[in-house]
Amino acid sequence: MPFDVISSAQMVQRDLPAVWDWFDYRRDLLQALQPNAAHLEIAAWGNLFPEFTLVTQNIDGLHQKAGSRDVIELHGSIWRARCLSCRARYQIVPHARRPDACSDCGDYLRPDVVLFGEMLPEHAFERAAEAAANCDLCFVIGTSGLVYPAAGLPQLARASGAFVCEVNPERTPLSDQCDAVLMGKAGDVLPLLTRVKDHEATGV
Repeated sequence: MPFDVISSAQMVQRDLPAVWDWFDYRRDLLQALQPNAAHLEIAAWGNLFPEFTLVTQNIDGLHQKAGSRDVIELHGSIWRARCLSCRARYQIVPHARRPDACSDCGDYLRPDVVLFGEMLPEHAFERAAEAAANCDLCFVIGTSGLVYPAAGLPQLARASGAFVCEVNPERTPLSDQCDAVLMGKAGDVLPLLTRVKDHEATGV
């Protein structure tokens, strides 16, 4: 079955067990993964700067695993379930049995991720847009620049006067709108930026 079908809002209504089978399979694959150098560097930035906002389209939870706090998840998390009726949320613990039904109302649970045909989580984009409109520096890291409304955040930041820097192995539709484009893998580029900052601060 095509990815955009099994991961669609229509499939939740038509065959919720099949949707869970797909997301359970993906979660099993993710359990062994560890944050890479980019995740760890971004987590360190959260401690380095007094005001720092991390917005992600990823659903894998690796930013939190690396130590990032208060992450704005535009597309939800594969490590949560959500009630179909009352929208109560439940954490899914690795290697533990996934909850089947809502303990509050008894209705079925679904993956707490944004599926094809659905809107972004309530207030998530509003928080991200507010942060973009009020930032001085905006990094756009490892994204295709094709998925909206997330791809509009760098444009909003630049329109508000921020310096926008893209980090990506290849150019994207956002590249021409950025003040700087650093070509390369995030795990290679981001640690170099911190070293440059440390060098400027110490002079060594």
